[in-house]
Amino acid sequence: MLYLLDRYLVYGQQWPSLTDTLDFGGRDTEVSGLQWFLGLLLYFIDLSVIIFIFWSVRRTDQRSLRQDAQLIARCSAYVVRAAFWSVLLIGLADTVLSFMRIEAIAPPSWVSQTWWTGLEQAHTRGMTVHYPLMALSFVIAFFNRSLGFIWLAVLVVFAEFAIVLSRFIFSYEQAFMGDLVRFWYAALFLFASAYTLVEDGHVRVDIIYTHFSRKTKAWVNALGSLLLGLPLCWVIFIMGMGTPQSSLIAPVLSFEISQSAYGMYVQYLMAGFLIIFALSMALIFISYFLDSVADLSGESDRVDDNDTEATKAVYPERDTLKELA
Repeated sequence: MLYLLDRYLVYGQQWPSLTDTLDFGGRDTEVSGLQWFLGLLLYFIDLSVIIFIFWSVRRTDQRSLRQDAQLIARCSAYVVRAAFWSVLLIGLADTVLSFMRIEAIAPPSWVSQTWWTGLEQAHTRGMTVHYPLMALSFVIAFFNRSLGFIWLAVLVVFAEFAIVLSRFIFSYEQAFMGDLVRFWYAALFLFASAYTLVEDGHVRVDIIYTHFSRKTKAWVNALGSLLLGLPLCWVIFIMGMGTPQSSLIAPVLSFEISQSAYGMYVQYLMAGFLIIFALSMALIFISYFLDSVADLSGESDRVDDNDTEATKAVYPERDTLKELA
């Protein structure tokens, strides 16, 4: 998460990196006073976060590894839940805006005409509509744990059903309708990975794993998380966000949109889905690793394999959906 903050400030807000600030690269141009200050501020932010992490570890040294694993898993669930609310609110808002734009529906009288016209620009719509809704989503996700990404499956069905009705009954279809389905379906596919790992629902090449002892399974899970899972997430981060032209951060910074006329302005967010995927999976892999180390160290408070209480604590929205079903 610290790396994501650093990339956002350096590439998104044009803050100089520490290397640029101290001119380690041997540049001929001088760094202005403001840039020098921002570069040092970024350095102190990074350093403060690292110190806080070490302080938190020392302060909670009596907490078990399994409790730490549960806490990290909940952080991953919070990120995914906030991302769900973001795609839900942004999807609905952008659909309404696209529909009003296509049908030339005038906005309410209290809406600034300058702002309304500016919504045709991706940057304006992103900064004044999408980003505030993202901030609101993180607040909602903190207080509301009854809804989550699982509901995206239901929303995708309703969105696709609406396309069928409008096409075959009303002979009406627009590009934004298909964009909404793809937007929500992509979010469902990528946000579900961390949840599925918590549920142990990913497909394993399960020829010999089921016959392993509990300790051997812990070794496999620990080494797999450390040597395969976490490196994969870091490859996504570094390859996708290593430079301003990288495949993930470039669309986000430029507010990239699709080429279809009158579609939704959310293509840049779909690139961000991979960032959420890597972040949530990295947190779950860390949680998985700590839980496996707890097994190897002989911690006695292990949750039984058939007990789902730990998963309920991380993803309570699953049970809300089951109750309605």
